[in-house]
Amino acid sequence: MAYFLWVVITTCLLFNGFVMAAGSDMATTQLIQQLGLKESPQAIREAGFWRKPKRIVVLLEERQQQSMPDAANWLQQVVGDAELVVAQTRAEMVFLLDDADVLLGYCTHETLENGTQLRYILNYSAGVDRCMKSDLVRERDFLLTNMQRIYGPGIAEHVMAMMYMLTRKLHIFHDKQRQHDWDRSAVKRTEMWELQGRTMLVVGLGGIGTEVARRAQALGMRVIATRNSSRKGPEFVDYVGLAHELPALAGQADVVVNATPLTPATLGLFDSKLFRQMKPGAYFINVGRGKSVVTEDLIDALNTGHLGGAALDVQDPEPLPREHPLWSAKNIIITPHISAGSSEQMDRFWLLVRENLRRYVNGERMLNVVDIKDGY
Repeated sequence: MAYFLWVVITTCLLFNGFVMAAGSDMATTQLIQQLGLKESPQAIREAGFWRKPKRIVVLLEERQQQSMPDAANWLQQVVGDAELVVAQTRAEMVFLLDDADVLLGYCTHETLENGTQLRYILNYSAGVDRCMKSDLVRERDFLLTNMQRIYGPGIAEHVMAMMYMLTRKLHIFHDKQRQHDWDRSAVKRTEMWELQGRTMLVVGLGGIGTEVARRAQALGMRVIATRNSSRKGPEFVDYVGLAHELPALAGQADVVVNATPLTPATLGLFDSKLFRQMKPGAYFINVGRGKSVVTEDLIDALNTGHLGGAALDVQDPEPLPREHPLWSAKNIIITPHISAGSSEQMDRFWLLVRENLRRYVNGERMLNVVDIKDGY
């Protein structure tokens, strides 16, 4: 009877937003292992700027509140006597930063400018390019962590969905459906691809790129990739090249996926020259950053027929104006920067938020530390 009650209680704790520490600890350990989250080589207490926080500002916008209604109390359990201050909007978040040691929210120039005492910022997004734009980033001693790998599974499945939509021409048939048009000749059968044996190039083999590569290989594709740091990669990637090898590798790929962060090196990376180096008829998918692509060059590559199609979850500019020519480019699929979303995403999000907050308070080794020099 006692064992039965223990099983029931444990199950309830695990399925109710990880409300209790025991459940969250177990789930966090699994999360770290499954996504390969990296620990910093040294404990944060060894950094000269670290101190146990006294005032922590946490941003709880509508999305966060809906996913975890009791988030403030749940986080308070791991911060001891520190004051936890809740902001419900980004403007309020900036306003409340006076004397705050820690921010759970977004790193921007405004947060750095107003949070002069901040020693740790946990950035809610994976990309930190808005933070890197501020000169204050390199003038301060502080810790920055991000959501790298947390959004990877959802984004990777979004990539797979967009790839199938392009290669099976589903966007064309969907348009016909909306017109109530039963047109079996809308697409030549020989234009519809089977993916087995095709080659995918993943540009940026980080957390997102690795999840994309894993799924592509499972579909029978040959996967090649580039990364900036090394040639190391998982066993399901056939070849990992360095950044300078991108043009040569692009010419081998049937599908090119951009999963790079926005840095000076990736700004405008996909331009007319690189598009010309891709295979005629290849597909381009962007889940990195819109500014990595020269939009006018992409439109030209699509409208001239050199590229077979493109699918973009990120664009330049964002939001994309209603009259922008990208909307009407040939064989284009556009989603409004939502690929990270999933029914499971926020569970992973909250586990990492709480775990990194707990580690910082206790001066331990941190997860997902951003290298300020490299910008990711």
